[in-house]
Amino acid sequence: MLALVGVAMSACGFRVEQREPWRAQAENECVSRGEVRPSAVITPMAPIDRGVCGMEKPFRVEALAQGTMGLKSKLVLACPMISMADVWIAEVVQPAAELYFGAGVVEMKAGSYSCRTMNNQRGARMSEHSFGNALDVMSFRLADGREITVLKGWKGPAVEQDFLREVFVGACRYFSTVLGPGADMFHYDHFHMDLARHNPNGTRRICKPAIKFAPRLEPGRPATPVRVPPKLPGLHKPLLPSDDIQNDPFVSDDEMADARGGRAPLGEAPPEDTMVARAYPPARQERPDQRQPVYAPPVAASQVPQRDYGYRPQPQPDYRPAQPVPQPYRPEPGYAPPSQRPLYAQPERPIPPGWIQGPPGREIAPSGRPLDLAGPSGGFTGSGLY
Repeated sequence: MLALVGVAMSACGFRVEQREPWRAQAENECVSRGEVRPSAVITPMAPIDRGVCGMEKPFRVEALAQGTMGLKSKLVLACPMISMADVWIAEVVQPAAELYFGAGVVEMKAGSYSCRTMNNQRGARMSEHSFGNALDVMSFRLADGREITVLKGWKGPAVEQDFLREVFVGACRYFSTVLGPGADMFHYDHFHMDLARHNPNGTRRICKPAIKFAPRLEPGRPATPVRVPPKLPGLHKPLLPSDDIQNDPFVSDDEMADARGGRAPLGEAPPEDTMVARAYPPARQERPDQRQPVYAPPVAASQVPQRDYGYRPQPQPDYRPAQPVPQPYRPEPGYAPPSQRPLYAQPERPIPPGWIQGPPGREIAPSGRPLDLAGPSGGFTGSGLY
């Protein structure tokens, strides 16, 4: 019945893979040689058997390189992969970090066991991650806190590029498969390393992409740390082991003039013999006055002639504020309220012709006839004699 099922699946295009015998053999030999020993950070696990996926003797790993390099997440790996990763870290990763950054790697972000096909593609072969025989590395964290990621550092600063390429090229000497950015569209942000057997005797190796990089780390040869000499400010010409400025071919015209006590006029070229002397300085000869020191009595500072540089201090303006001028005292005028008419005063109105004005509010006509004050000009109501 199983044979018929296998034939039917083969006819339908399905391929059933079997776990190669060399995988269990490599695990048993690694454990028997003691390449990986249980510790506080490496714990043996029960066998994993998920059809074609799994391992005979898996380990749960919390740190690599004898516990000196931490991991952001726990890994599940087979014994051969743990052993080879420790060698790669000790001989390539840590020396490269000290070489380029002057600090070791204390933590690494990586991925491990996953029962899946290669690159998660349908119909592809099973990935080496399915057997705990592969490691994906995404980033490194240094002891000084810096983090070097494959995604940003592969084309990032020059020192990060050199470090990642040093680690990548060095991994090709230990693992049978190494893939990185540029190998394909699936490995743009991490390094893939495994111990797959691409031929029966396991001698074929795959390292992609092929990059032009000369590694500074070579097996059995100590590496010289990368050190950039600091730039000294104000250094524009080479220094000579001579204290005689007259015979210094690199001295400027201004320095030469200052040494002689005067400066040549602008636009005047130095004599030809001076230029020849600078190009071919004569041999130093000891003058007679230099053979024995001549004693000179001390001179008071007031007797030393002072050089006049033409500077004269300019008078400074007086910035003191002007004093206020006293003014004679003038008393303020007294307060006088404005004149106001009483609210009850009647408005003034014109007197009709022929009328006689009497006391305020009383107008009397000469004829003594009744007055009609209700007219339009009077403004009163009613009538009577006033």
